[in-house]
Amino acid sequence: MHIYFSPFSPYVRKCLVTAHELGLNDRVQLLPSNANPVTRDRAIIEKNPLGKVPTFVTDEGAVLYDSRVVCEYLNDLAKGSLFPAGGDARWATLTLQALGDGILDGALIARYEDVARPEPLRWPEWRAAQLDKAETSLAHLSAHPELIAPGRVDIGTLTVACALWYLDLRFADLGWRERHPAVAAWYAEFSARPSLSATWSL
Repeated sequence: MHIYFSPFSPYVRKCLVTAHELGLNDRVQLLPSNANPVTRDRAIIEKNPLGKVPTFVTDEGAVLYDSRVVCEYLNDLAKGSLFPAGGDARWATLTLQALGDGILDGALIARYEDVARPEPLRWPEWRAAQLDKAETSLAHLSAHPELIAPGRVDIGTLTVACALWYLDLRFADLGWRERHPAVAAWYAEFSARPSLSATWSL
């Protein structure tokens, strides 16, 4: 199996964390990529018309994207339990995954505003609104601690953890821990998992 890799992509990290949790980490080979919101990587586009990472190639040659599809494929391959099979538990887990992905979507847009858009064209209010998605989402988690209950390990909690990793990576001055101490305490413990403390490089 192969995945087009970027060391700072939180969505690639989400897939690799999932593979690690499922005992598949050693089976996933990293492929170099140069995904960029402006200068698109033609090598990726040959596999994935969106030209985005993660783009994943199975042992059988099937191409999968995005992270939600890749992670569910890995869970199915390993006969894992990161995605509940059905019922209320499945919908709750997928919704928590969507919350984590939404934090990442907003953070990536804010990041692109900083580094990809020419300075005269930047829109501070737009950037602030994107980062506010993280703020309101963390407030939601603070108000509903059952969503990140101790011992809960599934695609929802893993996605939220990857989102917090990216906030720390790109927005270290955000200071989210001060405003959301319960989430901070959960993350301090959860991020010690081997899958989340692992690093990957080409």
